[in-house]
Amino acid sequence: MVKQSKFKIIRYITIVAFAMILFGCAERNKNAPKKIAVVISTLNNPWFVVLGESAANRAQELGYETTIFDSQNNTAKEAEHFENLIAAGFDAILFNPTDADGSVSNVNRAKLAGIPTFCMDREVNSMDGPVSQIISDSFSGCVELGEYFVRQMDKKGKYVELLGLVGDNNTWNRSKGFHSVVDHFPELEMVAQQSADFDRSKAMEVLESVMQSDPDIKAVFCGNDAMAMGAYQALVSAGKQDSVMVFGFDGEQDVMDAIKANKIKATAMQSPKFMAKIAAELADKYIKGERDISKKMPIAVEVITQENISEYSTTQ
Repeated sequence: MVKQSKFKIIRYITIVAFAMILFGCAERNKNAPKKIAVVISTLNNPWFVVLGESAANRAQELGYETTIFDSQNNTAKEAEHFENLIAAGFDAILFNPTDADGSVSNVNRAKLAGIPTFCMDREVNSMDGPVSQIISDSFSGCVELGEYFVRQMDKKGKYVELLGLVGDNNTWNRSKGFHSVVDHFPELEMVAQQSADFDRSKAMEVLESVMQSDPDIKAVFCGNDAMAMGAYQALVSAGKQDSVMVFGFDGEQDVMDAIKANKIKATAMQSPKFMAKIAAELADKYIKGERDISKKMPIAVEVITQENISEYSTTQ
């Protein structure tokens, strides 16, 4: 009887101790910081590095643990990231998609798992998946950039357009904004329109190839600044950097410096830090229970030229 009583006492103590451990773990989990994932299309572009780091930094300031995921412009890699962060139980995703259509399924999977997604800079073709999409007003920015382009071209001459990723809505919004102006001038002739995937090296290769068949171009309109710098490199190699104008989009620091040095003609400046800040703050509000959040938030851009570059010193 004594042995049984001792056994019961030991078992009771063990159960109580185990319960206390479980309770302690639950309390620690309850008090542990919530987690926000930052999924970026590519970290091989300085502009997106700023976007990702700014989003992570703002989320950390708001008290969240953050992890940055690099999709390497690969939808399969992006899908893998979503699988991992859903399994890890992140509380929100600040998302820079790789593809407007291809990324929709990832957003929907996160939503099904109860994880809200906030798109930054790039959008997905879904109004139901993301809680909100914070994007630059690329169309309007390129309307203004197109107007400046026409003036600099004196309404005539041959030019090349370098497109970004064909699956990204920004690519087409920028192109459509530009052409909504330029196409009204019949003496402006587009001799080539090719994708360079928003990539500097590809832009250089594409323009070098184009100039072999059309050496007398007067300008290159690029869907982002990385391609603008690649185009400029191609022009330098061909000895045409002083006779062909280059136009970009983003407001990257190297292009801002190139505009100051009279190498690049103009760009449209976005604010990656501002978009990242808004996305992180909206995620914080959503996690805390707020639901009155706009589904889409277009952010105005500014056209930067050699005439007004002195007013700007940074892309941040």
